[in-house]
Amino acid sequence: MAEPKHPVRTVDRTLEILEIIRDLDGTGVSEIADRVDIGKSAVHNHLSTLANREYVVKEGDEYHIGLSFLGLGAYARNRTEIYETARPEVDELADDTGELANLMVEKSGSGIYLYQAEGDNAVQLDTYEGKRTYLHCTALGKAILAFRPREEVEAILDERGMPSVSEHTITDREAFFEELAETRERNYAVDREERIDGLRCVAAPITDDDDRSIAAISVASPTHRVSDERFEQELPDRVLGTANIIELHHNYS
Repeated sequence: MAEPKHPVRTVDRTLEILEIIRDLDGTGVSEIADRVDIGKSAVHNHLSTLANREYVVKEGDEYHIGLSFLGLGAYARNRTEIYETARPEVDELADDTGELANLMVEKSGSGIYLYQAEGDNAVQLDTYEGKRTYLHCTALGKAILAFRPREEVEAILDERGMPSVSEHTITDREAFFEELAETRERNYAVDREERIDGLRCVAAPITDDDDRSIAAISVASPTHRVSDERFEQELPDRVLGTANIIELHHNYS
């Protein structure tokens, strides 16, 4: 994303404070002041203003993100066209597989979980609707990147990097592009514990009329519970079928 020509420092600082509160799941004035390198009184002024509009709430000595953001987030999500189309199909995918089903879009080189649905046996993860993540270490991200031009993928990797998130993360660029080629060939991506140890995922892209990915859906399951046969046959078939339905509704309805 291009840097603004004339950034408003106060707004930038406020957003930085909010991101710190989110990342730490709540924190106090001193911790924020240390991280943003401004005085405690300045931090308190930011927080007081946010609290007055209920964008943060104070609980004891800590500040947490307030519910006012919920309305903004829901509004932003509902404006994303693919959300309304995909949501009922993701729900059905979760019900049918009994697992955690996800919908992701790419924004500014990051993956954003747009929607999640839990089946009866869904695993509880650190993900949530609105969470940003690297694209290279998830089946969802690989499904999206496999159907983008190489130069676009190169630019994303240049900007975001390829950090090792688990011991299984692919961090070699050429090996990653080989993985994307395999993904295009079979039309679905896999994550073999590349973001979280003990978790495997299968994802399929949702593409437009030009065969460019606009989103991806996935099913995530603990490694110990999903057999190789289910991981390599049943789940890919189910995810591909769901992606096809979403594409038909999105592109031709």
